[in-house]
Amino acid sequence: MTTVALALTDGMLHFELSLAIEVFGADLTHIVDPWYDVALCGPSAVRVGRFRLDPDHGLDHLTRADTVIVPGWADVDQDPPAELVDAVRAAHEAGARVASLCTGAFVLAAAGLLDDRVATTHWAHTEELIRRHPQVTVDPDVLYVDNGSVLTSAGKAAAMDLCLHLVRLDHGSAVANTIARRLVVPPHRDGGQAQFVTTPVPAPGNHPLAGLLPWVLQRLDRALTVEDLARQAGMSSRHLGRHFKAVTGTTPLQWLLTQRIRHAQELLETTDDTVDTIATATGMGTATTLRRHFARTVGVPPDTYRRTFRTRTRDARRQIRNS
Repeated sequence: MTTVALALTDGMLHFELSLAIEVFGADLTHIVDPWYDVALCGPSAVRVGRFRLDPDHGLDHLTRADTVIVPGWADVDQDPPAELVDAVRAAHEAGARVASLCTGAFVLAAAGLLDDRVATTHWAHTEELIRRHPQVTVDPDVLYVDNGSVLTSAGKAAAMDLCLHLVRLDHGSAVANTIARRLVVPPHRDGGQAQFVTTPVPAPGNHPLAGLLPWVLQRLDRALTVEDLARQAGMSSRHLGRHFKAVTGTTPLQWLLTQRIRHAQELLETTDDTVDTIATATGMGTATTLRRHFARTVGVPPDTYRRTFRTRTRDARRQIRNS
């Protein structure tokens, strides 16, 4: 069973901690068995926001975990406790995967885990992270960054994106999507294998593209143009572009390409279809075109992606069917 340890001390943010406990600490063995074994690790009873928590183990227990998660650090103007920093560094040296949520990045930076790496944190604190840790390359425009053994998330709800990404890495997209549906959150906004590619998800509620986006997603196998989308939406191409920028943060064509790539990932994970067949099903036309865009976006060719995720996704789907 994969062990997940949450590193706690006075001054942590309760929102990010709660998200991590909800994803990893809930009893989800009906979805995947075994699920994660979660431990709260801290020096003693700690104050998290207005809540008091009694850890299961001391901070030295972090070195026994497969994954260590550092929730948000409330006061970024203060140095995090040395015992916390030392424990997180020791866990990473022992082979643990270490992830920070929101301003937990300041703890990882203090431990030296972000030196010469790209990282992110809450947008309101990126300048402070740059100032205090100039050896870290801070990207304020992504929801999370995956450096393999070290991961960081942006602020607040982006912590959920990173938690779901960890589940996706461990158990495949089918399980991560099931968890997302249970939590009533988007299963995939930013990241996956391509940590620096924006994959905007429109905010919930009414917006000018509410009817158009589902229509497009049902027609990804077609050679859609901006003019096709504008015609369906009943507006000019220029007007459509403005709405796309406001709702998704990107252009119609970039959003469409991203959805095609995501659909290709799903097909690679869940079917035996050839790359040529998937290229047709996703509207990419040819296998050459799909391979080019897929490798540029995801970072690996389609065949490599399939080998990486196929086995774990099959096992996850079998667990879901049998639950």
